[in-house]
Amino acid sequence: MGRGDLTNAEWDRQESFLSPGGARGGRWSGHCRVINGVLYRVRTGVQWRDLPEWFGPWETVYKRHRRWSADGTWQMLLSRVQAAEDAAGGIDWDVSVDSTAVRAHQHAAGARRMPPAAVPRKGGRAGDEPGRSGTSEAGRPAGGGGQIGECLGRSRGGFTTKIHLAAEGRCRPLAFVLTPGHYGDGPQLERVLEKVLVPRTGVGRPRTRPDRVLADKACTSRVNRHYLRRRGIPHTIPERLDQQKHRKNRGSRGGRPTGFDSERYKKRNTVERTINRLKGFRAVATRYEKRAYVYLGTVTLAALVIWLRT
Repeated sequence: MGRGDLTNAEWDRQESFLSPGGARGGRWSGHCRVINGVLYRVRTGVQWRDLPEWFGPWETVYKRHRRWSADGTWQMLLSRVQAAEDAAGGIDWDVSVDSTAVRAHQHAAGARRMPPAAVPRKGGRAGDEPGRSGTSEAGRPAGGGGQIGECLGRSRGGFTTKIHLAAEGRCRPLAFVLTPGHYGDGPQLERVLEKVLVPRTGVGRPRTRPDRVLADKACTSRVNRHYLRRRGIPHTIPERLDQQKHRKNRGSRGGRPTGFDSERYKKRNTVERTINRLKGFRAVATRYEKRAYVYLGTVTLAALVIWLRT
């Protein structure tokens, strides 16, 4: 076993969820070896053609990763691990929300134009998957597979993709979405929280509501606060100075001051530490994939490893 490969205990937790069947009724080549090959690439960021020979043909490893990114297999494995942790009481449901910009490599540009009507992934809706349908991950028209459709944009950091994520209190990612790098954080708060969905191991609907949400000033808007109140989610979000001034100028019509607990807000560092863990994987810290759905699969696999090893 090489450094960074799945241990026997980690593989035992995943093996029962993976089907041995492949395309046209055949059998896959060894799942464990192929997953370790994908992990090696996600951890080191090497080109697919430079994968060591002991992982098998690089084409097999790449195609498996691309297929599982498209059909939701990586997300399914992550959901199963989260469900087991929740059943054991191992999830801290004080959820922190933030984003991070990821610099896109020059090889991430130049994706071919995709048809606006693409077949949605299994169990999803058209537009749920970035770069695989007529809408981007941010819910805007993809423009036929342009930069917006592949979640690439120009920001202060250059040619970037932004990862918006929600992290639980033990520094593990619960949910995340991709947008182009110039998109703001506030409008994505609702979309990130809608992605929080932890299945039950027994009977019952998946858990979707955190005990509390913590976010920075970028998410302090009336729309976001109304959304959180409507769902009955307590929140700790500081109010911007201009909003405080505007509320006071309106007098009694400005409403009551927003409640803010500075001690609770100190716990928001969990999402920053989660981002540091994700960016410890070099293929996450720098985006090399042209297609957004493949990069989303890379981020999902990195999150899966974090959950398995924390």
